[in-house]
Amino acid sequence: MKKLALIGCGLIGNYHLEHFLDFDDIEVVGFCDLIAERAESFAKRVPDAKAYTDFRRMFDETEPDMLFIGIPPDQHGEIEFEAIRRRIPFFVEKPLALDLDLARRINAAVEEAGLITACGFQVRYSSLVEPNRRFIRENEVVFIDCLRMGGIPGAPWWTDKARSGGQIVEQTIHQFDIIRYLFDEPVEVFTYGTRGFVKGVPGYDTDDLTTTVVRFRGGALGTLSTGCYATGGDAVDNKLTFSARDCRAELRILTDLRLVGTAAAGAARRDGGEGDGDGSDEGGGEGGSGGLVVKGDGAMYASGDGGVLLRETNKAGILCDRTFIDAVISGDGSKIRSPYADALKSLEFTLACNRSMETGQPVKLNLG
Repeated sequence: MKKLALIGCGLIGNYHLEHFLDFDDIEVVGFCDLIAERAESFAKRVPDAKAYTDFRRMFDETEPDMLFIGIPPDQHGEIEFEAIRRRIPFFVEKPLALDLDLARRINAAVEEAGLITACGFQVRYSSLVEPNRRFIRENEVVFIDCLRMGGIPGAPWWTDKARSGGQIVEQTIHQFDIIRYLFDEPVEVFTYGTRGFVKGVPGYDTDDLTTTVVRFRGGALGTLSTGCYATGGDAVDNKLTFSARDCRAELRILTDLRLVGTAAAGAARRDGGEGDGDGSDEGGGEGGSGGLVVKGDGAMYASGDGGVLLRETNKAGILCDRTFIDAVISGDGSKIRSPYADALKSLEFTLACNRSMETGQPVKLNLG
């Protein structure tokens, strides 16, 4: 049985621990956090696991076969290099780092060591990935529009851009990443940022709202806007829209995918008749009453206006963790959808936006 250790016993650490507790083919042996009480609280939940404040001591005493790293964005470096030196495969939460040169050096060391790695881009494991990708393959997407607005997370370091990287890098990197994964690589970005709308938050030093214009390799354009000024869910409809000439796909990550337009909706309904479903379509055509369309891998709800709504059916976060663990057990990392080398490209995408804000100039990218 493979041994697993975790560094970082905060909110994201607990998210992963909840998954580990349901896996019976690994042994969780150690938890490490600079705050001893947090590591101890995790260790109490796992028989025979030990708590540490020194990750090197944890490595020495527990000899883990795999490592999960969930630490603040500005704390990366020593942990990864020590794991690489000891040939410990590791899973690291996004963002990989705030220093692009550091992340590149880590990546070079990973590749030299031939280690299995993964990054926590769980959206790549969504059940909506394949239908979204099929829409893009069958319809020439010209424009992408992304909105992600919310409030301020509870992590004490989040409101300091020097520590978090700002919302683009720390949160909305999920949207930047899934655009890369589904659609195309960016070749140029230009980002505006604004402040002054969030008031009364102690230690607040980050952007309230940013808007980025992206040029993609194939010539399409995109806008990605994200902010932490919102106080309620009605502030904006958070989604990604992939717009083609006569149809569109609207993705709410890990929630649903709406296909709008006769061709797109019709193709989705035809898919609904395949697989294990019975192929029924109760009023789901144009002008229909919004009936249920049965599909082998989940349910689709016709909107009545030619649109079709596909619901998320995967537990993507569990699949993301499980895929890495299975890769370490088998020694085959080919099914990991976001290894360190690819996650590095998403980091570079977002850090280019920060650089554009700082310089007031567009920034070119060459992600291959």
